[in-house]
Amino acid sequence: MPTAAIEKWEASYTEKQLEGNWHSLDYRAVGWQEGKAGFGTPGMLNLSTCWESKDIWVRRVFDLTEDYSQETIFLEYSHDDTFELYINGIHVIATDYSANNNVLIELSAEVKNTLKPGKNIITAHCFNDVGGGYVDFGLFTREDRGNTFDRTAVQRSVHVLPTQTYYVFECGPALLDLVFTSPLLMDDLDLLSTPVNYISYQVTSLDGKIHDIKVYMEATLDWAVDNEGQQVTFEKVEKQGMTFLKTGTVEQPVLEKKGDNVRIDWGYFYLSSPVNASVSLGFGDYFAMKNAFTSGGKLAEEVPVSQLFSDLYGDVTVLGYIHNLGSVADKAHGYMLIGYDDMYAIQYFHDNRMAYWKQNGQVDIYQAFAKAARQYDAVMKRCADLDTRLMEEAEKSGGKEYAKLCALAYRQAIAAHKLVEDKEGNLLFLSKENFSNGSIGTVDVTYPSSPLFLIYNLDLLKGMLTPIFYYSESGQWNKPYPSHDVGTYPIANGQTYGEDMPVEEAGNMLILTTAIALVEGNASYAQQHWPVLTTWANYLLQEGLDPGNQLCTDDFAGHLAHNANLSIKAIMGIAGYGKLADMLGEKEVAQQYIHAAREMARQWEQMADDGDHYRLTFDRPDSWSQKYNLVWDELFGMDIFPEEIAAKEYAYYLTQQNTYGLPLDIRETYTKSDWILWSACLTADPEEFKALVAPIHRYASETEARIPVSDWHDTHTGLSPNFRARSVVGGYFMKLLKDKMTKK
Repeated sequence: MPTAAIEKWEASYTEKQLEGNWHSLDYRAVGWQEGKAGFGTPGMLNLSTCWESKDIWVRRVFDLTEDYSQETIFLEYSHDDTFELYINGIHVIATDYSANNNVLIELSAEVKNTLKPGKNIITAHCFNDVGGGYVDFGLFTREDRGNTFDRTAVQRSVHVLPTQTYYVFECGPALLDLVFTSPLLMDDLDLLSTPVNYISYQVTSLDGKIHDIKVYMEATLDWAVDNEGQQVTFEKVEKQGMTFLKTGTVEQPVLEKKGDNVRIDWGYFYLSSPVNASVSLGFGDYFAMKNAFTSGGKLAEEVPVSQLFSDLYGDVTVLGYIHNLGSVADKAHGYMLIGYDDMYAIQYFHDNRMAYWKQNGQVDIYQAFAKAARQYDAVMKRCADLDTRLMEEAEKSGGKEYAKLCALAYRQAIAAHKLVEDKEGNLLFLSKENFSNGSIGTVDVTYPSSPLFLIYNLDLLKGMLTPIFYYSESGQWNKPYPSHDVGTYPIANGQTYGEDMPVEEAGNMLILTTAIALVEGNASYAQQHWPVLTTWANYLLQEGLDPGNQLCTDDFAGHLAHNANLSIKAIMGIAGYGKLADMLGEKEVAQQYIHAAREMARQWEQMADDGDHYRLTFDRPDSWSQKYNLVWDELFGMDIFPEEIAAKEYAYYLTQQNTYGLPLDIRETYTKSDWILWSACLTADPEEFKALVAPIHRYASETEARIPVSDWHDTHTGLSPNFRARSVVGGYFMKLLKDKMTKK
């Protein structure tokens, strides 16, 4: 029973509140409509039937001709948001507020026993709280094509470092060390932006005997497609002293798709190795390749280049790699490379731009791979040096657990961006708001990620701010505060988010521009954008002290008027503008704005005071929230707020922690881990800092979700409602930034 990626299956559905046993086969679905899957909001993948209300109920009736109770059967489902599913009346799935795609679970014996010849039914209900909504599901049996590997390696360890992850596996009488390397070195923008990664391996004999060892690796076509129904082409190429396996979609819709949960399906994926008599590469059937390797240590017969990929559940072709290490008495090693050439990366105000590494078309992907191979030893050393240095610095700054969190965040924060130049040669470092709404260049995503880039490369942070400055300065955005974004990834033609965040974004841009000036030691970048910075500072003077009912960066929590933490951001933005004016020699202007910020801070303390802490909103007694924006006062060295405020707040935080961290505020038990790392910097006591860090380390270590770290999770369960692989975890580096800016 296929999902919508394979077949637009038909079902009955309704968006009205139900009575009765709606998940029963015998239920009379009077007044229900007929529609085809998937069901969801505009822009969702494999959408056929539009659903834009809060709720949808779906009934999929199907006929079986045989008994499936003894088969291995999998349910595959996709949902956005809260979802429940029944098979023949048995409750199988119940999710929390979350969005997931292509989840596979094996059905229990109880459920399988109901799948008998005749009519059967799957029913589902989905509640769409905010944003996008989606429903799709199907059933599949496991196809038995024989065992491909009859023994499983035993994982002995894993060690995550900033640019590399190290695994150790015991494989019978041999030990396998496996290293995945992403050379994201921020002092080398060409290397950082080149889309080539290394997979290195070393094999060691454990028993001192000689062993005949071969290494097999493969890549599936998922690398090159957006969804599992797309056709692809294959090509084997030898260039630059290297062998390449190349695959990409037939369609090649260059920069035609945008959105969240959308995968690139233009350009080509490559698996490559330097030409070597002991290394072989080729295309082959998914099962045949493994069977050929286990039976004879060779690749299967190659699939003709003209053959096209049909779907995930048909004959799947893989890109296979074998390195014959020969007779190994002690150690042997090797490496392979993978990469992706996206041809054109970003559309920036209607101008298609190539990735930075291409140097406007002067460098092609084959040259990039060849350079990566030539520099393998040097790059490995540089990555190891960075990993060692960063881990030592982070441990010295915040302890071992803090260092491990920094290692976890480093690659994720950088990789959620694309580095390009505009046609004038200005650097643009554009983020994608992953698993949120897919916005590109989001200001309130740049803001939390900024500590990492303030430490290691200011030009990259400028590359995040420049598009927002350009958007206002070009006249395309004419409001007295910055835009929220410049589009939906990878199309940066102007804001697409449905609502502005006036105080939030104005405060963010002013604070970050000030931070750049203080780290750089001059305000030249601010001077380039002084008129628009002035407009934004004046807006905050009028609207920032007691913000109206508007969104802040924590928009998932909804609108909030009189937001005390947002008010701090506005006050620090005004103070930052005063600091910039002082650096530019505008002494009277500096005095005016710094004085205004201090007066606003005095009023803030009176409005927010709630005894042993400060309020969530000025008008809500007995409430509290993290005041993470307060961290900039110490970093700027301006003493806008009395230092007693941070001390009182921090003491209260220590009384509010749960198993997996400090809640964001009184309203819910969820938190944002990036903000906790900022709030932790409000204390000068190393042990108090570690007290807030420890639950986040526990969250990252203990939770079982197989996803890139989410910055949004529940502090009791550790479960994440959404948000993963986002650049905001660059905010984990705030303690290191604090040490740098305060010279500690």
